[in-house]
Amino acid sequence: MRLTSRACAIGTLTLTLLAAACNGGGGGPVVPTNAPAGGGAASSGNALQGAGATFPAPLYTKWISEYNKTNPALKIDYQAIGSGGGIKQITERTVDFGATDAPMNEEQLKAVPKEILHIPTVLGAVVVVYNLPNIPSGLKLDGSTVAEIFQGNVKKWDDPKIKAANPDLTLPSTDIATVHRSDGSGTTAIFTDYLSKVSPDWKTKVGAGTSVNWPSGPAALAAKGNDGVAGLVKQTAGAVGYVELIYAKNNQMAYASLKNAAGKFVEPSLDAVTAAAAGAVKNIPDDLRVSITNAEGDTAYPISGFTYLLVYKDQDDATKGKALADFIWWALHDGEKMAKDLVYSPLPPEIQAKAEAKVKLINNAGKAFVQ
Repeated sequence: MRLTSRACAIGTLTLTLLAAACNGGGGGPVVPTNAPAGGGAASSGNALQGAGATFPAPLYTKWISEYNKTNPALKIDYQAIGSGGGIKQITERTVDFGATDAPMNEEQLKAVPKEILHIPTVLGAVVVVYNLPNIPSGLKLDGSTVAEIFQGNVKKWDDPKIKAANPDLTLPSTDIATVHRSDGSGTTAIFTDYLSKVSPDWKTKVGAGTSVNWPSGPAALAAKGNDGVAGLVKQTAGAVGYVELIYAKNNQMAYASLKNAAGKFVEPSLDAVTAAAAGAVKNIPDDLRVSITNAEGDTAYPISGFTYLLVYKDQDDATKGKALADFIWWALHDGEKMAKDLVYSPLPPEIQAKAEAKVKLINNAGKAFVQ
């Protein structure tokens, strides 16, 4: 698949869209303000500031650009600083919206001053990328082996555990170097959530979360952002890491098929992610915080997940609140149509309806912005 140039604008970036009539402005770091915030008062009434996950950054870039064409008076600035940063910024109310691939946990929700809504936007796949020049495709891995690789227990590519799943491949005796995220990351949360489900040893010794205590050693490397992990894997012979699917596609990287809960090896794809989401529809809680890793189904890709916008339900600034609600409503409809072109899976209709209901809860002084 050929990807648009916008999809290449990923990493720790600022996505700033200005109307021609606007003066100054620009990106720069997300900085606290002394003004009171409903969903954050880091920007004026005709501007919205967001920050968070790198996972959906290429799609959010596209959305903001397209939305600006019909709403030129509104500036939307989004910084892809990682899910952990997005949760921190929305908690501190220095942004109008956060973005995360990992739903906030109970402890994090207790730290916020007002009720926060989790609004799912799309789904994506976290893929295991690797750098073996002689094996550009066809590698198969099961979850327990992936866990052992990242724990440092499987050290070479021709280890019997890897060879068992790949009898037709000539695997080299190259040392394995693992690459993980150095920043708080929803991609890490999805990846480690999966490993915790398939490996009791991983669950006990490492666990799951946006940041974990990665096993250390000379072969354990770290990089910031999806783009950083992709870049480090690409330049390190024998390396293996994990990134969102579009980053692998964009960088023309090899990635493994993974054994799912049904015992089938599945290559990451839009259909395989959708299949993983199908099982979540019946059991998704009212707050929409859900994990769909290691989902049931023969065709389900096992490291799939929703990505969310984090928004305060009660907005202090009516002008900004309406602008925010209108943008998210547009994203769930017109924006959703752009997802597949950037290798994201649109929300299933049942989940989209639940996301719409959340947007309708965004209000100022009890008056909803979207009826």
